[in-house]
Amino acid sequence: MKEITFEELYEMKSESYQLIDIRNEDLRLYGMIPDAIAISFDEPEEEYVEKLSAIPAEKKLVFYCQIGRKTGELGGISCLEGRDCYSVQGGYLEYIKSCMASDEDIEEIRQKAEESIRKRFHKRLFTPFAKACKTYRLIEEGDHIAVCISGGKDSMLMAKLFQEIQKHRQCNFKLTFLVMDPGYNRENRALIESNAKALGIPITIFESDIFDAVDTIEKSPCYICARMRRGHLYSNAKKLGCNKIALGHHYDDVIETILMGMLYGAQIQTMMPKLHSTNFEGMELIRPLYLVRENDICAWRDYNNLHFLQCACHFTDTCSTCHEDGTTSSKRLDTKKLIAEMKKTNPFVESNIFRSVENVNVDTVITYKKGGIRHNFLDEY
Repeated sequence: MKEITFEELYEMKSESYQLIDIRNEDLRLYGMIPDAIAISFDEPEEEYVEKLSAIPAEKKLVFYCQIGRKTGELGGISCLEGRDCYSVQGGYLEYIKSCMASDEDIEEIRQKAEESIRKRFHKRLFTPFAKACKTYRLIEEGDHIAVCISGGKDSMLMAKLFQEIQKHRQCNFKLTFLVMDPGYNRENRALIESNAKALGIPITIFESDIFDAVDTIEKSPCYICARMRRGHLYSNAKKLGCNKIALGHHYDDVIETILMGMLYGAQIQTMMPKLHSTNFEGMELIRPLYLVRENDICAWRDYNNLHFLQCACHFTDTCSTCHEDGTTSSKRLDTKKLIAEMKKTNPFVESNIFRSVENVNVDTVITYKKGGIRHNFLDEY
């Protein structure tokens, strides 16, 4: 399969080729290159063969993955024999790099992003953000909050919402926008820095070797990586004088976690809006996007024509995101699809899942834990 750069691709006539995204669905949800179609070679052979056959024989087939690794392995697929096939060098990441803001565009991007939060997306983004902060007392007088930025859409928006709520001056608190570089390649780090600059977020970066440490771990590398990253964030935030770290988990993460706990973990639990650290005395974790819907975050991103990374680790082509509960991205995606399917017949299913952990009747629970101690209904029967 011939390799092609985006510069060479853009020189070709658009009607002469078909751009094909071969990434998994979880990654595609984070964005696709315009005019591309999705064909996964992980699906049954008859399905991807049918899709490829529907593309006119005279058209060149131009494939891209996340970083250009998987497309280089497509040469042995029999249904591609006889077709003029190309692999895009650098994949989707290279496309995102080409979209990075120039210095002359920065001020316009920042102003549009901030204005859209105040006006177009105020009720969908700022209102639930402020409600979560008030309901769960996430921001308190004298706080110094480390806003942890991974480079994705959720944490970048969270940073902008923190900047906006600080302007309201309802209480005095400080912000440090903290970025950990666990071993990003040069391009990924440059993209995070470029987006932060364009959005007017003054980031503080510290480095670690976490990616190298987990690179050889076969069992649950994402779980271990996430736990190690959490520890490094706490440690560095505390050194900077912070008493809280803020993570970008949103409403959809919460309801998916609740359902996955039941389906895959045989337990009823939720992702809490705030937690005391067990290893770093005096530190708390807060989740101010707790009531914000993912679709609204995506709408804000797309309205402002912003491009973010979903995952920048060494496993990018095989792992689309890192989950601290140890579940795989496929399980989370399956749970997301299950909720969407149930919503077709029950429009309240999402809010019902969310509220289910606010309405636990201990009198009807056979066994429960409190403070690490297991209690059984027979104890007081």
